[in-house]
Amino acid sequence: MTHDTLPDAPAPTSALEAALYVDDLKAAQHFYGTLLGLEEIACVEGRHVFFRVGATILLIFDPRVTVTGSDNADLPVPGHGAYGHGHFCFACEAAELAAWHDRLIALKIPIEADFHWPNGARSIYFRDPAGNSLEMAEPRLWD
Repeated sequence: MTHDTLPDAPAPTSALEAALYVDDLKAAQHFYGTLLGLEEIACVEGRHVFFRVGATILLIFDPRVTVTGSDNADLPVPGHGAYGHGHFCFACEAAELAAWHDRLIALKIPIEADFHWPNGARSIYFRDPAGNSLEMAEPRLWD
């Protein structure tokens, strides 16, 4: 099949979920749920913990377990996982970013970068306990 003969399909319009991988789910659960205040919506001890971020779900997996696919025939999720530091960006308006800057400092979470992009949008970068790169940025970053 060539590109010219592919069936048409609409482009996706939003992200439903994103995944980060960690080696310590308890530390991630505390960091994302308690320190960042995200709503935990699912947890399977030793495998994963999921959080709601607006309309998106942030999936936190232990890749040592998820590299093997599900053995549940009703949920045939294929194996997946990644090693190394991933990235996730939270959308925050300017006033929220200022509050998060102060909260991160109070929590003694190092801010790796805090700057304004060429279009004026601000980003703050920091890390979770597994070393994943987290960003809080004004949505106008991509305008």
